[in-house]
Amino acid sequence: MVQENQSTERRGSIRTAVVWDVLDAALAGPPREVVDIGGGTGGSAVRLAASGHRVSVVDPSPDALAALARRAGEEGVEVAGHQGDVAGLVELVGESSADVVLCHGVLEVVDPAAALAAIRAVLRPGGVLSLLVAQRSAAVLARAMAGHFVHAKELLEGGGGEPRRGHRFELTELRELVRDAGFGVDAVHGIRVFADHVPGALLDVEPGAAAALVDLERTAAGREEYLPLATQLHLLCS
Repeated sequence: MVQENQSTERRGSIRTAVVWDVLDAALAGPPREVVDIGGGTGGSAVRLAASGHRVSVVDPSPDALAALARRAGEEGVEVAGHQGDVAGLVELVGESSADVVLCHGVLEVVDPAAALAAIRAVLRPGGVLSLLVAQRSAAVLARAMAGHFVHAKELLEGGGGEPRRGHRFELTELRELVRDAGFGVDAVHGIRVFADHVPGALLDVEPGAAAALVDLERTAAGREEYLPLATQLHLLCS
């Protein structure tokens, strides 16, 4: 069980390494007011609070918020938890109250235009939005590689939506949405370009494989030709 947990944590750190590279650089300097939408059990929020930032999590699940409180207590940091969703964001945290908003894995299951408008309202002038979404082209490729050719074709022809998984975006669509909400795009990175296709067993038994894969992900993340292969797209907006 310990080895299994270590393997899961290793794969998770590989998948998020590029996002944290970008966030750590963007949040360098004095402490910021950060709002993490859909932050759940605090995987990101606790890390940010440990770095000195003042963090609030907005999540609809009371169980997730309870787990967040336990995790924050174990780490000796304070994170404010608010039960709700992006539709009530302004009421929960206040207008022009945040320097940074994290919206990771949320835009897929809400009205994206309304969500971005709410985020725009709570961000202070000069504030930063970290936006992480699932990408459609990579999902089509993954289904085809797994032999699910009919599903791949349906996703390819049917647009970005799957009932159980939410909407999947293409970069052009995402750029238009954030532009219409009044944001500028400062940086775009492909997340999990290779990581989802590498067997976990290889990372467990091959010395140095995990570190080399992280290095490969970092190298490919900002290259435009590899963006369509990424499972997720990360946009840093202001």
